[in-house]
Amino acid sequence: MSELNDPRVLFAAERTLLAWSRTSAGLMAFGFLVDRTGLVINGPAAARDFGFWIGLAFILVGVLVCPLSVVQYHRSVAQLRPVQIPPGYWVNLSTFMSVAIGLLGLALAIYLVVA
Repeated sequence: MSELNDPRVLFAAERTLLAWSRTSAGLMAFGFLVDRTGLVINGPAAARDFGFWIGLAFILVGVLVCPLSVVQYHRSVAQLRPVQIPPGYWVNLSTFMSVAIGLLGLALAIYLVVA
């Protein structure tokens, strides 16, 4: 249990979650870039070459980071006392955004595998 009576502790945890969300989105974008660069260099005949698998791996790591960061965030928020959470503050908004980013990344991975 935290002994600080300051809502900045909650905001710091939320900033950390959002930083992990940006990292996750960056990994997914980089994976997509690696895959598409392989297509540009090698042409459509090399759709399942090494670049595809490396790009897909980056996307899946980005997808994996999302739920892990949400779990870590909720563990941090569970340690806070009610005085540390401002009245009416929606603690789960950043959680929903992280889950949305993860689901979009999963959709991207499925698209690359199916296409």
